[in-house]
Amino acid sequence: MDEFWKGILRQQFGAAIDMLENAMRVCPEDIWCDRTKKPEWVPNDIVGFWYLAYHTLFFLDFYLSESIEDFGPPAPFNRDEFGPGGLLPDKPYSKDVLLGYLDHCRRKCENAIDSMTGEKARQPDRIRPAQNLTVAERYLYNMRHVQHHAAQLNMVLRQKTGSAPGWVTAGKR
Repeated sequence: MDEFWKGILRQQFGAAIDMLENAMRVCPEDIWCDRTKKPEWVPNDIVGFWYLAYHTLFFLDFYLSESIEDFGPPAPFNRDEFGPGGLLPDKPYSKDVLLGYLDHCRRKCENAIDSMTGEKARQPDRIRPAQNLTVAERYLYNMRHVQHHAAQLNMVLRQKTGSAPGWVTAGKR
């Protein structure tokens, strides 16, 4: 993959991650863990804003992996999110812990894009094989997943606080 396309992918994937980070950073503590202020679509009463941020980061990390077998999130996280209906952590993750995970995912994303070749981009995806994607399509799918949930978090912030971070045109890195 040539540098032109890598640059575009870095800028736009970076913007999606920046939007997620911005929503996480401005979320007030009283909303972060308050299950009564969870996104309306979340059916489980014990999850809230923090969980949607965690879910987004977990799958960002996973979809940047080479294979299901190679995936292992950094401590203190584990693969329980793959369980039926997702197995919830014992307690909510703090904002600082999840911002650390975001930094891990951002570095992993940058490294994955930097190492992308045209041949690798065209290979069949081993993470979501049933969907007949290429590796490049999985990266775009992943970016859309991050942006989808960043938008939901921004909607929650706007509903609960009256404001939310603005649109990010291109990644800051």
